[in-house]
Amino acid sequence: MGDANVSKGPEGQTNGNGRKHILINAFDMSTVGHLSPGQWKNPKDKSATKRNLEYWIELAKLLERGGINALFLADTTGGHDTYEGKLDECIRRAAQWPVTDPTIPISAMAAVTKNLAFGITASTSFEQPFLLAKRFSTLDHLTNGRLGWNIVTSYKKAAFKAIGIDTPIEHDQRYAQADEYLRVLYKLWNGSWASDALSPDPEKDSYINPDKVREINHKGEFFSLSTRHIVDPSPQRTPFLFQAGTSPAGSAFASTHAEAIFVSSHSPEILKPKIQNIRKLAAENGRDPSSIKFFGTFTPIVGRTDEEAQEKYEEVKKHASVIGGLVLFSGWTGIDISKIPLDQEITAADSLEAGKVTSLLDSLVKTSKDVPKWTPRVVAEKAAIGGLGPLSIGSPETVADEMERWIREADLDGFNIGYVTTPGTFEDLIDLLIPELRRRGLYPELPSEDDEPLTAREKIFGKGQKELRSDHIGTRYNYDVYQEEEPYVADK
Repeated sequence: MGDANVSKGPEGQTNGNGRKHILINAFDMSTVGHLSPGQWKNPKDKSATKRNLEYWIELAKLLERGGINALFLADTTGGHDTYEGKLDECIRRAAQWPVTDPTIPISAMAAVTKNLAFGITASTSFEQPFLLAKRFSTLDHLTNGRLGWNIVTSYKKAAFKAIGIDTPIEHDQRYAQADEYLRVLYKLWNGSWASDALSPDPEKDSYINPDKVREINHKGEFFSLSTRHIVDPSPQRTPFLFQAGTSPAGSAFASTHAEAIFVSSHSPEILKPKIQNIRKLAAENGRDPSSIKFFGTFTPIVGRTDEEAQEKYEEVKKHASVIGGLVLFSGWTGIDISKIPLDQEITAADSLEAGKVTSLLDSLVKTSKDVPKWTPRVVAEKAAIGGLGPLSIGSPETVADEMERWIREADLDGFNIGYVTTPGTFEDLIDLLIPELRRRGLYPELPSEDDEPLTAREKIFGKGQKELRSDHIGTRYNYDVYQEEEPYVADK
């Protein structure tokens, strides 16, 4: 066990005993059934109230009280329609349906907190970079630099159909498009405004020096624009960059752009080589591989004793929607699991759709001592509570041991903590589990009232690191070193 003496340094840094602090994000989604569909039937669950602003305000206050690093919000543009080849069961079981916009409650949550950061999911496939740049610069201003962006490329055919595209963009092509998208954003966020462009001078009736606001002229394979960024530099300029996905294309993208990577697997032994590969690729790109932080999915059911936790588990099982879990599994993997006999082994060949989470499918077809064989029956047992990531049931000591095992065996830096019931899972995290992690010296103490609030990036890399680290590709587009690129010319 670690010493209870924990430094108040940035999360992700070591405590006084040289042990790494565990980074913890709360994982939610602006929908009724996130990773544990069916719990809306549970009297203790408030997931059906997320369309009320009060839910988000109270959640933010709770997470602030616990010293949680960030609220990480998933999002989607389309429903899961792989199961039975239609959307009906997704809608009926409220399996990530309906979904409201996660960006809108952020300002209200920021207003009642000082330290909680916010990671918002947004896709590079569905809107022009300029529009996202404006919205995220605005939110970074309004949160005093507490904004993170979970970059996704989107894969669901229903989502593409919703914006008038019949066939999803091919997997690797989506990442090529996303790479250019990020470079456009770096130009707008980092390259358009000099740091002293905004310089109010009442005597000259001058608020901004236009000579220090550069026009960005980008002519690329996927995007073209000629504009100055319409928002002045926000506290971080570029929001803290999350990314999910460990496929070859996803890994290459992550090792170039991501500052933190969200990963998911049922076994640390499956996860570790993927994490090692991304760190290796990052080093090849001239980045410090340890600067990239990996967050694993983790859903705890915590009681004061192992027995109490097991009782909680038995209770939530009564409300779980098995069909809802199968809907999510089918949507994530591109496998219509309704067509496979209950005890027949699932293989990658069963995935007949182009749209799928490639890294998740790859993980699922690998077995381990935890899951020796994937069948619809096994999936039905697992997918309805906590998604397909690890579910840990027990006392604070038991669950903390399991978290330490994942940190050690998979080389994780922290976790996105999924809930079974909300706010119950998060209350148990804060009131039962985090005190145990602090007792071990694995979690930072709360900042004092006198401490200056940190930006999302400073919370990971230390006070003073508000903007991208110098080894990040985005700094190549900083105002002082910016070079306009030649227009893209297609190969003949």
